[in-house]
Amino acid sequence: MADLARLSDRNFLVIGRAGMDLYADPPGTRTEEATRFTAALGGSSANIAAALVRQGCRASLVTCVSDDAVGRFCLHQLDAYGIDRTHVRSVAGEARNSLAVVETRLEDCQSVIYRNNAADFAMTASDIERPDYARYAALITTGTVLAAEPSRAAAFRAFELARAAGLPLIFDVDYRPYSWPSAAVAADVYSRAGALCDVIVGNDVEFGFMAGDAEKGLDKARSLIASGAQIVVYKRGEKGSVTVTRDGEFATGIFPTQALKPTGAGDSFLGAFVAALAEGRPVGEAVLRGSAAAAMVVARVGCAPAMPTRTELDAFLATHPGPTL
Repeated sequence: MADLARLSDRNFLVIGRAGMDLYADPPGTRTEEATRFTAALGGSSANIAAALVRQGCRASLVTCVSDDAVGRFCLHQLDAYGIDRTHVRSVAGEARNSLAVVETRLEDCQSVIYRNNAADFAMTASDIERPDYARYAALITTGTVLAAEPSRAAAFRAFELARAAGLPLIFDVDYRPYSWPSAAVAADVYSRAGALCDVIVGNDVEFGFMAGDAEKGLDKARSLIASGAQIVVYKRGEKGSVTVTRDGEFATGIFPTQALKPTGAGDSFLGAFVAALAEGRPVGEAVLRGSAAAAMVVARVGCAPAMPTRTELDAFLATHPGPTL
């Protein structure tokens, strides 16, 4: 079991994809009716890294991008957000960067994800072995990185190296069915990963999937604590979340907001939640800050561009009523 006090170093190693998001513009436009799009940094791991930096932390990303204009766009965006890309490798050949075509709409929001021969799945053990793990406060990964080889084996190698260096392992389940060869493979791999991690965050569908029964997701979250995890956050959408720790469990509601779209909430939650833990805030307060960040992001255009700064998050919490259950 890793010491979560190490999070106070506030320098995080994040593994997983960076991509390009194309948003139909202006907000409210359906993709099939759009004549223009706005480009932004995307990809769950890159979004989390952006959220951490906006909250005053440092973040380094380990991934692969395509050696083409879209891959270079991602590299430039990582620089613009202040995310360290020393360990991001460009891959030539037929691999292509993750691309998402997304709408800023709350109802019937369409997201078209292009992940064929995704460049980030080309990450290997040699990529993972390059960072000096002793420099970091924790390793953060999302479930997407586990969906294909050689990325999956590389991620488990990262877990080994992080554990050897005493780093806490933070895992956002982030289940994307279209990335996996089968649901059975995904459930097995996620369970293996969850059993190794200290902090696990996911939604009710993801935990239910891991449990093999949609009705047993919370039981799965509790079982992860029993098997060694220190904090598990079981998110329930509009119903808020249940946080399970070794000291017990508690429910947290959501902050009312005028949402523009449903995307980005999970990445913003994780970034603000981890940043709050790194500041030494109690788990309950960290969940509140994550929930507030999620409410802010769904009310803004984009994902990475919508991540709040620490000052913005503090102002939101000072001026908005508490979360509702």
